[in-house]
Amino acid sequence: MDVRNTPLWLASILLAFSLSAQAQQGTETVEPLTVTVGVNHSPPYRILDAGHKGGLYLEIFEEIADRLGWQVKYREAPFRRVLLMLQRGEVDVMLGPLRTDGREDYMTFVAPAFPPERRLFFYLDDEHRITRYNDLYGRTVGVLDGATYFTRFDRDGDLIKESAPHYENLMLMMEKGRVDVVIAPELVGQYTVCKLKLPAQVSPFFVPGERTWIAVSDKSPALKYADDIRAALKLIEREGIKENLVLKYLEQPAQ
Repeated sequence: MDVRNTPLWLASILLAFSLSAQAQQGTETVEPLTVTVGVNHSPPYRILDAGHKGGLYLEIFEEIADRLGWQVKYREAPFRRVLLMLQRGEVDVMLGPLRTDGREDYMTFVAPAFPPERRLFFYLDDEHRITRYNDLYGRTVGVLDGATYFTRFDRDGDLIKESAPHYENLMLMMEKGRVDVVIAPELVGQYTVCKLKLPAQVSPFFVPGERTWIAVSDKSPALKYADDIRAALKLIEREGIKENLVLKYLEQPAQ
């Protein structure tokens, strides 16, 4: 076709079609799906306030779903409950779990979509400052129910651990003296301390973080589109969208 002789209205349609095809390249989803994502309220990763859903993980996944032509629904539950729902096939997707052998029995870790974060130990009283791993013995450590942190810590039966469904609960337990230390990923820990206006400090001992994943239930019809999810993730990375979202939440103070 000679573009010079193409009517303006037709040229506009062809241009729009071309841009749409480029945007969808590598995300050849066969059918539109409605996927249900199981999420626990854990700002700033997953924010599920009344009338508002957001957070870094949700925004990244929404960008992926947009490119796949998927509709997204959310079911809120505590972290351990979300794991159970994924195992039963009651939800399709989970955002942000660490990859472990036990979890691979019922979910597929599709893409390491979210940035790694250090595991920090928060404290209020100087006597509970952690300078080495052995300082944890004899202290009560607050942990998120169902979460994993690092192998030695997770398997250490000599540590005293108290669990709660949310990091806000854990920080308030520390304020009341029910736990001495709270272990948390860096961003969520700092966010929670800031939101609660607690004078908590960060111990010098920390553990490097691991990348967290988009995981799909092995019972979900979305599993056959794992390659499409990965392709869509690469697309938003190439466009700079993922980096901008990460920076947005790193710079965003707690509300």
